[in-house]
Amino acid sequence: MTEATLTIVATCHGVEVPDAPIFGPSMIEAMNNHCYERQEIECGLAVIPKGARILELGAGAGVVGGVLAKNCAPVSILSIEANPGLLPHINRLYAHNGLQDLISVRHAVVLSAPDAPGTVTFNVAGNFLGSSLTELPGKKTRAVEVPVLRYSDLTKEYPHDTIMMDIEGGELDFLRHADLSAVNTIVLEMHKAIYGREGMQECRKHLRAAGLSFDEDHSASRVHVWRRG
Repeated sequence: MTEATLTIVATCHGVEVPDAPIFGPSMIEAMNNHCYERQEIECGLAVIPKGARILELGAGAGVVGGVLAKNCAPVSILSIEANPGLLPHINRLYAHNGLQDLISVRHAVVLSAPDAPGTVTFNVAGNFLGSSLTELPGKKTRAVEVPVLRYSDLTKEYPHDTIMMDIEGGELDFLRHADLSAVNTIVLEMHKAIYGREGMQECRKHLRAAGLSFDEDHSASRVHVWRRG
């Protein structure tokens, strides 16, 4: 598909979204109505300053990262996505909106554990929004092996002060081991249905131990903002 033949199906916060088979009618409508990943986008736009260096864990379709790149410029964003089927669509969105100098995507899973393996199994769902490292009972998924990028290595390769995170429950294990001393802002979607109330409490414990404070004013029901200072 060339730029000349692209069909734009939605515009979200100034970002044009090219058509792709991963988008159904309800998702396209949500994008046009600014309801797609609304909490994540609104929380991010409210607290991320221009000039931030952002690590986005869980790029999804590229819309959230694209919105941040366009509206927080000048900014630098490295997006990480585990689902290999999404990468062509993500790159097409970035290129169409002229964001390549601000944001790029890598195929990987970021793990913070010191004994992290070289690859990990990722469960790809029919609706990409439900894909996860966690295999949920009764949910039809396709297992793929994904290369692992250790967070300790990534912080050296791509120093960052902000993390946007929507990784369908993987945030709990990430926070257990991650050195967040250089991170000033974290915007993360919590997944109580995966790890329960105890997991929510443990996430908060690790964030507080990292010197971050809960920003109630800029948080939403599912997406929480934690900031330093």
